[in-house]
Amino acid sequence: MTVSTETPRVSVPARTAHRYVEVDGVEVFYRESLPERSGAPVLLLLHGFPSASHQFRRLIDSLGRHYRLIAPDYPGFGHTRAPEDFAYSFERLADVVEGFTERLGLTRYAMYLFDFGAPVGFRLALRRPERVAGLVVQNGNAYAEGLSDAARAFTALTPDTPGAESAILGLFTLDATRAQYEGGTADPTLVAPEGWLLDQYFLDRPGRKQAQLALAYDYRSNITAYPAWQAWLRGHRPPTLITWGTGDPFFPEPGARAYLDDVPEAELHLFPTGHFALEDHLPEIAPLVARFLDRVQA
Repeated sequence: MTVSTETPRVSVPARTAHRYVEVDGVEVFYRESLPERSGAPVLLLLHGFPSASHQFRRLIDSLGRHYRLIAPDYPGFGHTRAPEDFAYSFERLADVVEGFTERLGLTRYAMYLFDFGAPVGFRLALRRPERVAGLVVQNGNAYAEGLSDAARAFTALTPDTPGAESAILGLFTLDATRAQYEGGTADPTLVAPEGWLLDQYFLDRPGRKQAQLALAYDYRSNITAYPAWQAWLRGHRPPTLITWGTGDPFFPEPGARAYLDDVPEAELHLFPTGHFALEDHLPEIAPLVARFLDRVQA
């Protein structure tokens, strides 16, 4: 038998550490890639609803050997453990993530803003603009144009709206979670079921639905903040990469194009998929992110 001496074609994934750090009484779980060189560019991965840092596992595997990718779970999500009396709002999520970056000594980083990651990340940007090296925006909305009719109706719900609680709780079911992953995709077979199943596991944990209910009612605070976020973009003009699933039922394509009004130099890429674009378009998006981080560092 002849043994080949050719180097096998193996794509070696990153080594990833899984840790906890305490921030103001919250035990924040996070994933952090261990790049092969010191001083690698840092990308803070801010997840969306109803997910957690696990949504970035494949991106971390793909890029983490060359870049330092850090993905925390917010309070009320994933493996992070918050006190029972934690008051859930987007301001409080931003407080915890800001404290998290300080505990890790992060003074300069790009941010990946996806879904809920946009309101968390823009709050950080307004508080600590000197730390933001650039933005990767993936279906993370900051414009009225980026709200679908369904999103407008949902975010208009208040505790006094008849039937509001039951309507919001309906979004926390397995069928609804799966629909968020598969909706708008050109080929649902490319979307692994583990994502929505793991999300549902965390949604079904004690206290999580009430946490999500509070955040749903607070989402209107993000819409009110859109003008401030847009002013920050115009004033700072951060290097920006926009990758967007055009079939997103919540944040349609006009939300992606609206960024160009405030950051004309932004790089825009549209994909025929839904909300969780990394699920089926990682091979296209990961190289874009790598080239972007190289440019930001340069």
